[in-house]
Amino acid sequence: MNLKDDVSVEAFAAVDKAIEDQHVSKQPGFVSRETAVSGHKWLVIVHWKSADAAQASMDSFANAPAAAEFMSMIDASTMTMTRYDVVR
Repeated sequence: MNLKDDVSVEAFAAVDKAIEDQHVSKQPGFVSRETAVSGHKWLVIVHWKSADAAQASMDSFANAPAAAEFMSMIDASTMTMTRYDVVR
């Protein structure tokens, strides 16, 4: 995903941390979460104990208090959510 043009890296990093602390890390099956940036592109990787836990968290994301601010800072047209299975 990309940030909106008027959003600073520092501002988004704080909101990204808040969504992790206040919502994602509290979901059943949460293992870990990483955020990375390369230029204007941001990547968030979340590890879950199961695909069901991942789906339940994705389903609850929209209702999380910090989610509205998170979503207001990104260019939604650039956001994709993809699930991968770990091979090793």
